[in-house]
Amino acid sequence: MSLYGMPILYALFVWWFSTGAVLYVIGLPRSTAARSMVAATAVLAAALYGIGTSATDASVTGAYIAFTCAILVWGWHEMSFLMGFVTGPRRTEMPKSIEGMSRLMPAIETVIYHEIAIFLTVIALAALTWNAPNQVGLWTFVILWLMRLSAKINVFLGVPNLTEEFLPPHLTYLKTYFGRRPMNLFFPLSVSVSTAVTVLLVAAALHPAISGYATVGMTFLATLMALAVLEHWFLVLPIPAADMWAWGLTSRDAPAQAPSNDAPGSDRQPLEKVPA
Repeated sequence: MSLYGMPILYALFVWWFSTGAVLYVIGLPRSTAARSMVAATAVLAAALYGIGTSATDASVTGAYIAFTCAILVWGWHEMSFLMGFVTGPRRTEMPKSIEGMSRLMPAIETVIYHEIAIFLTVIALAALTWNAPNQVGLWTFVILWLMRLSAKINVFLGVPNLTEEFLPPHLTYLKTYFGRRPMNLFFPLSVSVSTAVTVLLVAAALHPAISGYATVGMTFLATLMALAVLEHWFLVLPIPAADMWAWGLTSRDAPAQAPSNDAPGSDRQPLEKVPA
């Protein structure tokens, strides 16, 4: 059972703790943002090295290393976006005169640099693991990428729960790009496809003929997919999911500081109003 139970528990803990840790760091005073990103970039370099070196290690240990390093790489992208370093050319509210699908291009402009950076990282991970036996790191990152993209599409089209409380003050303009409605047509499709992929990964993990490495690796991927599906349901069900990471928001309780001139987006005009 250790080939199933331990990877599931480990993935659950990493998913919960890494999300809260990122929320905590981005909630710190803006004067710490540059130092935090320097530290995160050092971790990114180490994680990329770990994925590259573990690519030839088709063992249970190799699967754990690759999975952990992929989560760390993803964490860098989350921090760089939420801190405002890698977002997009548009950093203002959605004009009220724009409605319907005409909102799409302005919305893309708010995140396009972030999406390009993630795509380039996928290419880098594919190169690091090319023809290697351990592909857990690559596929962990791909699942995070595609499922987060699906969540962003759902938030843009409209869902009841937008988890706006996760946005730091300097990104509150993104709220105007979110849609709020009971349901959108893309949601059932995205959840159905994701659930089917999860079932296939579970079946692969339970196959009696695969190695211990493959069992652990598939269990990691299946658990991550199941958690991503759960996060999709959080968008529409009346569940206070954000409470699970309330500890990550405690850093915002510190007294607010005036933004420094070199902070990302500090040259923008202040918003009148105070995804995924």
